[in-house]
Amino acid sequence: MTDDTRLALAYLSRVAEPPCAALTEFVGRVGPVEAATRIKTGDVDDKLARHTLARREIDCAADDLDLLARRGGRLIAADDDEWPFLAFAAFSGVDHKERPQGHPPLALWVFGDVRLDDVAQRAAAIVGTRAATAYGEYVAADLAAGLVERDVTVVSGGAYGIDGAAHRAALAGDGLTAAVLAGGVDVPYPAGHASLLHRIAQQGLVISEYPPGVRPARHRFLTRNRLVAALSGATVVVEAGARSGAANTAAWARALGRAVCAVPGPITSSASIGCHAMLRRHEADIVTRAADVVELIGHVGELAPDEQRPASPLDDLSEAEQRVYDALPARGRRTTGQIAVASGLPTAQVLGPLSMLELFGLVTRVDGYWKLSRPT
Repeated sequence: MTDDTRLALAYLSRVAEPPCAALTEFVGRVGPVEAATRIKTGDVDDKLARHTLARREIDCAADDLDLLARRGGRLIAADDDEWPFLAFAAFSGVDHKERPQGHPPLALWVFGDVRLDDVAQRAAAIVGTRAATAYGEYVAADLAAGLVERDVTVVSGGAYGIDGAAHRAALAGDGLTAAVLAGGVDVPYPAGHASLLHRIAQQGLVISEYPPGVRPARHRFLTRNRLVAALSGATVVVEAGARSGAANTAAWARALGRAVCAVPGPITSSASIGCHAMLRRHEADIVTRAADVVELIGHVGELAPDEQRPASPLDDLSEAEQRVYDALPARGRRTTGQIAVASGLPTAQVLGPLSMLELFGLVTRVDGYWKLSRPT
């Protein structure tokens, strides 16, 4: 990307509130340099003029790029080889009448040395309420740790609660994590996570489509959520209220054709109402471990192992062996004929299962009677 193109994109990312479909279409038609020149002079149609009139005279692109360079950041757009074309291609399938914001970003402001396309290649979003419970934070951290152990990038929004727990666990596991912000990358939000966001920038990526200095706003969080979903192969909602940003991110994931997962919580917990609602409406798959998520976003054949369950010596018995075993009392002993009556099997069909049970060490024969063996 040339310096003129980068300056033009820095100007264009501020001139209209993203995502602006009219601006993106105009840039795609005439190029970013000419688009910036014509917008500054007002040489655009009425529709685009409405989106750009209020800010077209604000040109601080050089200062924005200088600030980014001093702090080791960069501006990424479709001309760069690290642009995640495959991830953002999902926006082409969104119903724009139903979701007018369903467009890819024009450019992204980034802190961190990791390539953006590498992050999006194998990533999962872990999102949830800011007012997380101890249970929710534990589950978010456990999932994040398991995902980075399997070389999956953890994507979230950098907020308090579930987001922060997921980011911290990914960092603790020396894995990749990316925080997508609803304001400029130089504006740590929440302020209490300034140190955490700094660590994320050192080990992963801090991403925003808003230029430096832009403060977060409610509508920007909702707009940001589409990028969290787009950059991730699956979105996992750990805890969510009845109305929440996490549920909004999950809705974007469904619109983009991504997998949506939810973690069940206690039925008495208000923090899990949103998760339970998604599961009840079959809008999400239930997950309880990182392996379940990897199965959704991993390579072909990368299946989750069967969950471990308690083993019993009775697990591999045949039906006849099980019936004969159940025919013996917990205490006392029985003859072969009594076992046949209790099991409902002919006497001739009881002898074989008894021999096998004796071989397995489950029954013993004493003085012509059969009884259960006592565990040692």
